[in-house]
Amino acid sequence: MASHDKILIVDFGSQVTQLIARRVREERVYCEIVPFQKAEAALREMKPKGVILSGGPASVLDKDAPLAPPAIYQAGVPVLGICYGEQAMAQQLGGQVEGGHHRQFGRAEVEVKKPSALTAGVWEVGQRYPVWMSHGDRVTRPPVGFAVTAASDNAPIAMIADEKRKFYATQFHLEVVHTPHGAAMLRNFVRNIAGCAGDWTMRTFKQEAVEKIRRRVGKGRVICGLSGGVDSAVVAVLIHEAIGDRLTCVFVDHGLLRLGEAERVVALFRGHYNIPLVHVDAAALFLKALAGVDDPEEKRKTIGRLFIDVFEAEANKIGGAEFLAQGTLYPDVIESVSFTGGPSVTIKSHHNVGGLPERMHMKLVEPLRELFKDEVRALGRELDLPEAFVGRHPFPGPGLAIRCPGPVTREKLDILRLADEIFIEEIRRVGLYDDIWQAFAVLLPVRTVGVMGDVRTYDFVVGLRAVTSIDGMTADFYPFDMEFLGTVATRIVNEVKGVNRVIYDVTSKPPGTIEWE
Repeated sequence: MASHDKILIVDFGSQVTQLIARRVREERVYCEIVPFQKAEAALREMKPKGVILSGGPASVLDKDAPLAPPAIYQAGVPVLGICYGEQAMAQQLGGQVEGGHHRQFGRAEVEVKKPSALTAGVWEVGQRYPVWMSHGDRVTRPPVGFAVTAASDNAPIAMIADEKRKFYATQFHLEVVHTPHGAAMLRNFVRNIAGCAGDWTMRTFKQEAVEKIRRRVGKGRVICGLSGGVDSAVVAVLIHEAIGDRLTCVFVDHGLLRLGEAERVVALFRGHYNIPLVHVDAAALFLKALAGVDDPEEKRKTIGRLFIDVFEAEANKIGGAEFLAQGTLYPDVIESVSFTGGPSVTIKSHHNVGGLPERMHMKLVEPLRELFKDEVRALGRELDLPEAFVGRHPFPGPGLAIRCPGPVTREKLDILRLADEIFIEEIRRVGLYDDIWQAFAVLLPVRTVGVMGDVRTYDFVVGLRAVTSIDGMTADFYPFDMEFLGTVATRIVNEVKGVNRVIYDVTSKPPGTIEWE
């Protein structure tokens, strides 16, 4: 990314740090998230035009509190602190932070006290605006050179600015949708204050990625594992554009795919793109290994291990390839190097970020590792992938095994596949598919007594989920009307043998995770 303006985001462990990057990328400005321990090295390497300090769960008053390296404040570039980032900036530059008894979580209002470049054209002095707070400590005295530009009832120093050094900070979270004008202020920072050109587009990314693949691969050959999902499909088409038939795709069909999935993958890559493709039907092998397995994490590990074994065996048969392509995305990269460890270790247990066995002796090609999911979709459209693939809802690597709580059997998978297909068919029929971020059926591990016609039944319950999301970080259930749910339930009960109850899940998804499975 040497030819583009860049923003460095220093991560202090906030579960929504990725949202900061998403907002910056929306301004067509390239950025990277780096743990605070590696921020000084990243500053030297990236030479960013601005730095953003994220939120985090720690207190700057703790003995070993994470802080920004002093080099950031000495680099002569604009710096923006958000939440914990404001407290770190204040503490490090000579201000004062008070701890403990002024906790504030959720919606709040701030009053604008003075104008600043951060709020220019967005907020007016004297007016009050809604924001989202999430803090235990608060700044009680700003550093010398800073003016207080906004205040709230619980945080009198909710926003500070040093216009001379172009240092800004907010106690509230700019990156979340609950701060309605936050994205506009981030735009002010990256475009107007830091002066980034905003020239990082998917068209330029595609051109640069093709050249980068050609330089890395040279005259070598590449093997790519296809899963049927958006990420691997985009990887395959991108690499094929770069090196042509020196790419071979291996599609491991583990028998846990959606209805008709395998046929669609083969038709697209063999028929439409004419990409060399090896289709491995390994359903029996996977089902045998999953027999009796109840724990979802054990399912993930079993599927991941077997996938690698099958893929490795096919790669050895093909021979001659020294490069392996993976659909690693930027969230995978971020969470694989998280300085806190935390729940991401479990959440991402079905991803391989450079995690293939060393015995394969293959070099990795990961052309999407700088992209978020929505950017991958945009790249897919730039590559002219069919919208049916590009716009599909996310589908986790372990497939239907995770949507089938309890032991997995062929019978239960067949029931789940058909119920899921009916649900998606009905969503498409009423034109709601693109309004929903992810929708799917779950075969619950319970049976209920029911009466169908004149016969008493004892069959499975299907749970339906559909969520809306702007960024994949938080999600809320989609508010279907009862007529729609009634139609779906009637179809599933009538058409899917083995189901006599359908329920709809109306829980929401908390921030900090990537997939809703």
